[in-house]
Amino acid sequence: MDGKDPLRIIESPQAPQAIGPYSQAVAADNLLFVSGQLPLDPLTGYFVQGDIGKQTHQCLENIRSIAQAAGSDLDRAVKLNIYLKDIADFKAVNEAYAQHFPQNPPARLAIQVAALPRDAEIEIEAIISLSY
Repeated sequence: MDGKDPLRIIESPQAPQAIGPYSQAVAADNLLFVSGQLPLDPLTGYFVQGDIGKQTHQCLENIRSIAQAAGSDLDRAVKLNIYLKDIADFKAVNEAYAQHFPQNPPARLAIQVAALPRDAEIEIEAIISLSY
């Protein structure tokens, strides 16, 4: 062992700050584990205005900012989990999501949940590769 801690905490000022006792992301070996991102505007701390498509874009842009702070990017995503307040939004979420992954989309989960923090409509978490 070289004495280096294999875990690194990743924070990006271009993404919303954590709303609880957790890190925006943790890098472990060659993977980045990004905490669930709500559709919060990092400048205002409030939800973006608009439909579920706009909210999906904001969640993914927040994830992109965190990935970039770790030296990676959204196109290196391995797995995403999408939590929806209403599964009826699935089609609109897919349409917005597809714009971020036009080729070779990552593995994914999309489920309806009873509630999300701050009464959000959507939350997305990600696992992203740090190696190229």
